Amino acid sequence: MPQKKKQEILLESGTNELEILEFTIDGRHYGINVAKIVELMKYHEVTPMPNANPFVEGVFNPRGHLMTLINLPAYLGHVDGDSRNMDIFIITNFNKVFSAFRVHAVEEIHRLSWTQIEKPDAAIYGGQDGLATGIARIGTRLVTILDFEKILQDISPESAINMSDLDKLGERERSDKPILMADDSPVLNKILVEALTFAGYTNLTMCSNGQEAWDLLREYKESGQPIENFCKIVISDIEMPKMDGHKLLKNIRDDSDMRHLPVILFSSIMSEQVRMKGEGLGATAQLTKPEIYDLVKLVDAYILP
Repeated sequence: MPQKKKQEILLESGTNELEILEFTIDGRHYGINVAKIVELMKYHEVTPMPNANPFVEGVFNPRGHLMTLINLPAYLGHVDGDSRNMDIFIITNFNKVFSAFRVHAVEEIHRLSWTQIEKPDAAIYGGQDGLATGIARIGTRLVTILDFEKILQDISPESAINMSDLDKLGERERSDKPILMADDSPVLNKILVEALTFAGYTNLTMCSNGQEAWDLLREYKESGQPIENFCKIVISDIEMPKMDGHKLLKNIRDDSDMRHLPVILFSSIMSEQVRMKGEGLGATAQLTKPEIYDLVKLVDAYILP
């Protein structure tokens, strides 16, 4: 990559911003982080697959890459009319999986601050079983940011984090060294806690976004005690309301009392550009979310010695 382009990317890092693609299904407005999108395609004929999940329309082969098409209107319980040949495919790549999601129409891309995205009320959006990771107000519209990771996990459980990999860890002693984690997905929160608990870590603090994690770190600092008494390592998602993982990382590296803390970015989006941003901000390590065994081994390396 040319040096000028690399510098331009790094200059955008840590600004707590994201780009959202707004799309509609049955007249309702939804959004997806542009970082998850590979391309948009007009409707394409697909080949049905026997005994497939009812929300899987079939497979198709764009540009020589076999891909599964998910009927997002049906999955969300919306009316799926006869305008199929007018629909759009959103081609995605996250958690190392390429997928296609059919939607009715694509509106536009919006550049927003994560502070503009509110965490939905669990009572309304289903908590751990909910499909909304955030709500963005764009003009007079409320745009629901969907949890595409959960959608894919529901339809294709084999694409989820494989907890059985942790069996390779063998017998381990317990450790009460404190670990601070930030992830907006209740499902991923639960998996992270289960994985690290299985690995022997007992002192875990989970935050639902980067702002909560940063507020806690400042409280630890203001106590007057060494920060390591409260946090030996930070594990953070990147996509989160209020404050994203890149901004959290930048804040930590800019603080003289915290900058030495190991920070692992653990995210479903880990493209070359995203990885470059993390490196530029000083991430200790960066992993995609299926790599739960590698995450535990990294935590071991940085806080067990």
